[in-house]
Amino acid sequence: MNKSLRSDIFTYVESNIGSFHASRLNSLANLALKDILLRKNPYLFKAKNILTAQDLVKTILDAHLSSQEETLFGSFLEELAIFINGKVYGGQKSSAEGIDLEFVKGETRFIVNIKSGPNWGNSSQIKKMVDNFKQAKRILQTNTRGMKIVAINGCCYGKMGNPDQGDYLKYCGQQFWEFISGDANLYVDIIEPLGRHAKEKNEEFTVSYSKIINKFTLEFGKDYCVDGVIDWQKLLKFNSGK
Repeated sequence: MNKSLRSDIFTYVESNIGSFHASRLNSLANLALKDILLRKNPYLFKAKNILTAQDLVKTILDAHLSSQEETLFGSFLEELAIFINGKVYGGQKSSAEGIDLEFVKGETRFIVNIKSGPNWGNSSQIKKMVDNFKQAKRILQTNTRGMKIVAINGCCYGKMGNPDQGDYLKYCGQQFWEFISGDANLYVDIIEPLGRHAKEKNEEFTVSYSKIINKFTLEFGKDYCVDGVIDWQKLLKFNSGK
């Protein structure tokens, strides 16, 4: 990676990674115990023999946060990829439905759908992506006659054996970051700025997280425990009853 691009990437990450950490904190501040109790499977927790209110609260909160953080950070990486590609190839956010990035390299226009990792969707979601690729191709072929148009599903981490998926190519991990930047080492280089200030940001998050655990444990104990024992029937009625 050349020094100028490296400096631009570091500056971009420094300026924008704070929004990811702020979103994590906001997600805690806006949480309500009843909302996450409604979204999780109480049968699973009973089958795992969870006996204490704190263990149950921590389990459902961690599951909720893990899913949410994957989404939040996936959005950050998508914007980072678009930023880097714009610096190298002049690419930009696409206005076409389901297309995140468009850019021209040589005689080819690439349309890119960006995901966090390779195992991101079921068959219906993949079909929807393919339909979006076909629609975007039809529009672009009308406006840019003679130019080859190639659809790419880019994944920010992971590996892919054969990238040829028929209607599109699937690039993951190193292959994806090299594709958008021309730099084979970019996937390693971007890890450094992501870790800057992570310690203090995570310490701030841990303080808020601990408060929520304590708050929800007290609330759960009051509403769903009898004589210190989880009342599974009451929990099930809240979660699944008419």
